[in-house]
Amino acid sequence: MDPYTPMARSGGRKKNLTLSAKEYHKVTDTIASVRRNRHYVEDELVEDIDVQVQVSRDSGRRRRDEASFEAERSFVRAPLNSRVVSSSGHRDKGKGKARDTSLYDVPVEIQEALVLEDLLYVLMGIEGTHITYHPDYSSDDEDPLNGMKFLVAPSLDPSLRDLVERILPLATYYTAISAFIESRSHLDFGLVNHALCASMRDMLKDYQTLLSQLEHAFNTSPHFTLQKLWFYVHPTLHTLSLLYLLITDLATADDPTAELSTSSSDASDAEEDARNEALGLGGAKLKAVLSEIKTTGLGVNGGASGIAVKGGEVLAILHDRMQSMSGDPAARELYGALLRGTGKPYVEMVQAWIRTGKLDDPYEELLVKESKFINRGTLEMDYTDEYWERRYTLRDGSTVGGSSKAHQAGVPPPRSAGGRLPGGACVPTVLERWKHKILLAGKYLNVIRECGIEIRRDSSQVDDEDLSMDDERFYKCIEDAYTHANRTLLQLLLRDQQLIPRLRSLKRYFFLSQSSFLTHLLDLSHTELRKSAKSASLVKLQSLLDLALTTDAQGEDAMFREDVKVTMAGSGLYEWLLTVVNVSGLEEGDAAEGHGHAHESQKKEREKDKDDKKQMLAIDALTLDYHVKFPLSLVISRKTILRYQLIFRFLLHLKHVEQSLSAMWIEHKTAAWRRPTRPRGTGPEAGRQTPQTPHKDWHSEFENWRKRVFLLRARMLAFVQQILAFTTFEVLEPNWRKLESKLEAGKVETVDQLLRDHVDFLDTCLKECMLTSSKLLRAYSRLIVTCSTFALYTASFTKSANNAIAAADTPDGDHSMAKRWDILGKFETNFNHWFKVHLDCVQFYASSENVSLLPLVVRLNSIKSMP
Repeated sequence: MDPYTPMARSGGRKKNLTLSAKEYHKVTDTIASVRRNRHYVEDELVEDIDVQVQVSRDSGRRRRDEASFEAERSFVRAPLNSRVVSSSGHRDKGKGKARDTSLYDVPVEIQEALVLEDLLYVLMGIEGTHITYHPDYSSDDEDPLNGMKFLVAPSLDPSLRDLVERILPLATYYTAISAFIESRSHLDFGLVNHALCASMRDMLKDYQTLLSQLEHAFNTSPHFTLQKLWFYVHPTLHTLSLLYLLITDLATADDPTAELSTSSSDASDAEEDARNEALGLGGAKLKAVLSEIKTTGLGVNGGASGIAVKGGEVLAILHDRMQSMSGDPAARELYGALLRGTGKPYVEMVQAWIRTGKLDDPYEELLVKESKFINRGTLEMDYTDEYWERRYTLRDGSTVGGSSKAHQAGVPPPRSAGGRLPGGACVPTVLERWKHKILLAGKYLNVIRECGIEIRRDSSQVDDEDLSMDDERFYKCIEDAYTHANRTLLQLLLRDQQLIPRLRSLKRYFFLSQSSFLTHLLDLSHTELRKSAKSASLVKLQSLLDLALTTDAQGEDAMFREDVKVTMAGSGLYEWLLTVVNVSGLEEGDAAEGHGHAHESQKKEREKDKDDKKQMLAIDALTLDYHVKFPLSLVISRKTILRYQLIFRFLLHLKHVEQSLSAMWIEHKTAAWRRPTRPRGTGPEAGRQTPQTPHKDWHSEFENWRKRVFLLRARMLAFVQQILAFTTFEVLEPNWRKLESKLEAGKVETVDQLLRDHVDFLDTCLKECMLTSSKLLRAYSRLIVTCSTFALYTASFTKSANNAIAAADTPDGDHSMAKRWDILGKFETNFNHWFKVHLDCVQFYASSENVSLLPLVVRLNSIKSMP
């Protein structure tokens, strides 16, 4: 008969499990021969052997007469069940002692027959007569997953005992595997463990079939020997040893005290046991209770993390075991069959997720996790991309762009330092490179399903249900599902949700590509914007914005204008940007993460500088907001709106300062600034022919003062206009054209690429607008504050000029010229200093890391220094 190895059954039972006719007759002849010899010697055996056989027969009759399921004919007919003990679970010690007979005087042939009969019971986990439980084994103390330990009678012939001891590990493996199947079949261990137990149960059925055939051969053939039994069970011994190693790995994966308990039990000696017995601490039951208390305190039931070994962790352990035994063809085939059977529920969950967007994971085994507290209803009130980023995530906390603190928050700790993550958080090794596509494919379909659109299955997807993790079709199915979900959601956003017109409206309102509405709004709300930020009326400003948009926007420009809202920021633009850059750095981190850090810093600053915050004008806090609905809120999210608002406030301040300086230029056309102050009959020639007088000195000084005011205002206006022109024409417009051409040409193939391109576009604009460098921000903020403050002195300068002209006509003359020069000198010094610092910073960054600033260097160099 060919060596038999139990394997996972794909269909019916294997045909090669039965014995051939020739082998069958050999076995029956051997058994018959042994039994004839046994009956011949029985008359000459000692009396105690006869008593032992009689006791055994009487006990068999009593068990047949019992009114229990054991007395059923179909059950008792099986010969191996003649030794099944009572259901109480305790061993029949009396029976064992009654049958404990020395084999020293028994012939070897009879010993072999007796041991063969015992082995058939022991291989099923039932204690025999001459093969009994090991003295150190106790069913109360021992872990059932370690298996039963058996000991051969010392009186057995050494040649037989050596062969029996080779076979006995098979009983330990079988009982341990049976206990593992029983313990891991509970619902708490999940579908993957259930599938593993089912595969192992099929293998044990083949093992039990083999034992039944061997039992039949033992009962009918006189030529059945121990050597033949060893020949038939030897391949099975290797198979069950592989299963035993696997269940040991699975059982100890979440048990940090497994090694400790083994070492501590070995270290105990007889003296310590005697001392514990004297103190009343002995006994198997008490030790079991103390052991349970100890292990429960250490969290063995659920491991160090409180999560059982299930889901992806089982598949990872099984795959690692298969890789480590890759040199053994039988082990690789066995573990491969187990991996295919065990992974079926996992594969089915993955397929349901990537094909329908529904996550059916009742025992938290899959690598994808759902946060049910984040639902679509929250997006109607506060549209953020939290639904997209945190509703469905990977259990190991990884993201496409790398892990973040927000995603690592719900990740369980590993089993050991640098070890595997527990449960479903452990991604199977074969799915490691596919995990992000699995997550995104289901997320895309889930968004479509949330929009009320029926998900149509891609015709190119594989219809075969019998996919496994070692099948290339499974990974092709993942790739196809990912591509199909991407294409479907992208078409939904671009075509049905009008994403490109939405982005154009954002450019129109936030990037001021057609800023006539803003000029109209600033004119209408001039009085309201001069109030403090807390005193300004948002309702009034919103109505003025609607009026400006209705008046100036026509046709396509008027699209989505009802989604634009007025709001007030909590702090000044440059203070907020400097806080963000100093805390996290927009150049290295995410603006939204910096927003959270800046929020905490803002609270501290509000407590320290309450008076300064109250004085912030509405024009400095004014910003726009934009409302969109799901699923557009995934693209136009709160993080992207924040970036749009930063650029809008930057442009708004430039527009406001430009408008103020232009108003100053109009003011400088009045009489106070244009009327000549020299008396009639005097001029430059007369001044050179006559000695200088104080009257003439005052006129020349006043003329120079007015020219210096004109020049400083012209330089400030040129600076603001050059910054504004550079920002709009050389930063925002080219970058927008690149993004728009990508979207219209269909170069964006995935939704994630769309999200990335949109955020990259905004980050590039922020960087090239000099809003991500602390040095550039500090110099620029000082410059723009100097320009706006100078514009606020327009009325003061005009009044001072009128007073000077009026005082010049009086006999005492004007004595305030020194004060005028002092005020103007402070503005000039401040502007010249920060202009030079700003120009140096721009030149440095243009030559080192931001080449896009080179046109700005040329523009700023055109502003001549004051002579």
